[in-house]
This record gives sequence, C-alpha cells and structure tokens, in this order.
Amino acid sequence: MKSLRLISYLRVSTGQQGKSGLGLEAQREAVARFVAAEHLELLGEHIEVETAKGADALERRPVLRAAMEQARKLKASIVVAKLDRLSRDVHFISGLMMQKVPFIVTELGNDVDPFMLHIYAALAEKERALISERTRVALAQKKAQGALLGNRTNLAEAQRKGTAASRAVADAFAANVLPIVREIQASGRTSLRAIAAELTRRNVRTSRGGAWGAESVRSLLARA
Repeated sequence: MKSLRLISYLRVSTGQQGKSGLGLEAQREAVARFVAAEHLELLGEHIEVETAKGADALERRPVLRAAMEQARKLKASIVVAKLDRLSRDVHFISGLMMQKVPFIVTELGNDVDPFMLHIYAALAEKERALISERTRVALAQKKAQGALLGNRTNLAEAQRKGTAASRAVADAFAANVLPIVREIQASGRTSLRAIAAELTRRNVRTSRGGAWGAESVRSLLARA
C-alpha cells in the first residue's frame, strides 16, 4: 500500500519567538516524530516567518500558497505541528478546506475528519475572543480606578520606542532564520548568493515576504 505523501508547513511569528511549542525546531521535530510513527513520506518543507499581525488572509501567506500548490502537483497533504500554525480563525480554516488540499495536524492525528478541524478552529477562535474580552474588562477596570492608559510620553520618546520596537522585530526575525542559514553554511554553501538561492529553494521568505538576494543575506548575517 502506498504511504501517504506529505508537505510540511512550519510557521512562526516574530512576536512568538521563544514561546513553548511555537519555534521552528519544535515544529520540525513534531512533524518528524509524526512521520516516523505513522510511516509516512515527507516530500518537502515550507517555512513562513511573519512579522505582523492580521496575516490570516491567504494572499498574505505566500509560502502557504506555495506549499498548497506543491501538494496539489504531488497529490500530497499539508502537515502542520499545531492547528494554530495554520490559524485560530475558523473562517480562514474553512477557506483552506475549500482549496481541496488535505491538511493533517500532528497533535490531532492522521484520521481527523475535515469537519473536526472546523470544530477545533472554532474552539480556538472562541478562546481567543474570551482572552480579548477579559483583557478589555481588566483595562476598563484600571481606567475606572484612575490608572493612566496608553502612551503618555512625548513624540520624541514615542518615536524612540517605535524605532526600538522595529529593531526588536528585525532581530527576532533574524533569530528565526539564522539557524536555517547556519545549516546551509554547514552543508558547504557559504557565499551570499548560494545562501540566498538555498533560502529561496526552501521557500523561506524575507521579512517583507520577498525573495532573498546577496544583500538581504548580508544584512541578516550582520545581526548575528
């Protein structure tokens, strides 16, 4: 009997760097364990690194689109370590199901019906809404007690903090991608152009969602 063919999709957001179960290596290990345990065939890996919120729309997920296209051509399924690596948005999950590409979530198992993915997504979305509501209520209570909310600093201070935040995002993005670059270098591809070509081949995008070039690799390595 022919084994199930899989395309791995790994996703991290720079704001989630370092949180348990969300790192690239943790996801890769979860997929590898699942593939070995189920005796499946892994054909490829796609890595998406996001730098902003609100990226559930498929047009803002170029790597996911590429993974789905490859899965269609190879008659394979997309495998993810956790459902939230796809989305916590039930509407987005429903849209993916309509693409006619099977999705497998390692933590849910190999035989979960697509309908159940909708259920799990709905539960995750409800949990997110409850957290948001609790946060809103807590802030309202603090305001009622006289606490000052929001940015009360002057413009120069706000700009300084904005610059620092942008730098932190760039550093976090680099922290996610640098291990992949080190892996490429260890394989013998050490020139900037060779590294850029391999990152592109692995479907790793730049922080702006574009293709890699020698200069973008140089900038990344400068943050090491």
